Amino acid sequence: MGLALQSVRKHYPDFEIDVSFNVESGKLATLLGPSGCGKTTTLHIVAGFIPLDSGRILLDGERIDDMPPYKRQAGLVFQDYALFPNMSVSGNIMFGLRMHGWPKEKSSRRVSELLELVRLTGYGGRMVTNLSGGEKQRVALARALAPDPKILLLDEPLSALDANLRKNLRAEIRRIQQELSVTTVYVTHDQEEAFAISDRIAVMNGGRLEQYGTPQDIYTDPQTLFVAQFVGLTNTIQGRITGKKGSYFEIDSTLGRFRVRSNRSLDRKRDVDLIFRPERVTLAPKGKNWNVFQGEVVRCEYLGDSTLLELKAEGKVLSVKLTGASLCGVGETMRIGFSADDCTVLEAAD
Repeated sequence: MGLALQSVRKHYPDFEIDVSFNVESGKLATLLGPSGCGKTTTLHIVAGFIPLDSGRILLDGERIDDMPPYKRQAGLVFQDYALFPNMSVSGNIMFGLRMHGWPKEKSSRRVSELLELVRLTGYGGRMVTNLSGGEKQRVALARALAPDPKILLLDEPLSALDANLRKNLRAEIRRIQQELSVTTVYVTHDQEEAFAISDRIAVMNGGRLEQYGTPQDIYTDPQTLFVAQFVGLTNTIQGRITGKKGSYFEIDSTLGRFRVRSNRSLDRKRDVDLIFRPERVTLAPKGKNWNVFQGEVVRCEYLGDSTLLELKAEGKVLSVKLTGASLCGVGETMRIGFSADDCTVLEAAD
């Protein structure tokens, strides 16, 4: 059944958490958002460190929001590892097992299994103070998993590591999570990290969920302007709906006329935000008049497999990502466009 947060609310004098979402059993959901959006607070509510004001939290169908933290069968991994410096690797992993009353022989077998799982076989006797950051985080993960928890909670576990180590360790976390099929909630502000490991992503802003869905849905079909602009590079053009033919809307803007497909219910003569990703833009062929605009190249950045351009058109700067090396340079004029199916239309804020 997994984890369910039902109308969970927590009030502060200048802030409020108000979230509802489900994490399927054995899946990994990531809370993603800017600093101060409520990600860690939400995780701590699930863990039981912060009492909620209203709502319910269910784990595998059982209500846990009225339980103390130690009864919630949750394994926690923190940003700063929170290991015991006076203990060995095995001692840290075994600590939770002793607290749960596991017999010594069974605990020793479990420690050996976990050291193999996190690829630290042979490290049991080492003091944690002699480990690297990545090794410490593996020990912290093994310790969290030791009592065989029903849910795994990870709070920015990789933020203290360098970029290359983060990529390697996030792959390891995902491998272990899938191998054990443990229901997991993961907190990060790193978009690439979230997209790399998640079954579902909850984009948070101001204590609330802006959107909850698969990584593909979050990126290709943002439901709010915040999600569109927070996740990856995006372009936004303001316009007004002037007509509709089937599922296609006709939109006028200062950059030209656009025809786009949308399944949303939108009113004619409504102001809208037209959203499209830089990699969906192509050079426009001659004779094409819809979904085309012209701009001056003001920045050109060669990335190896692609070129990222910034175009200034009617006072607006737009990003364009073309495959390979672009032949255009700064100061030149480009005519570009995009498909009617490669954009999102949202009602503009009042």
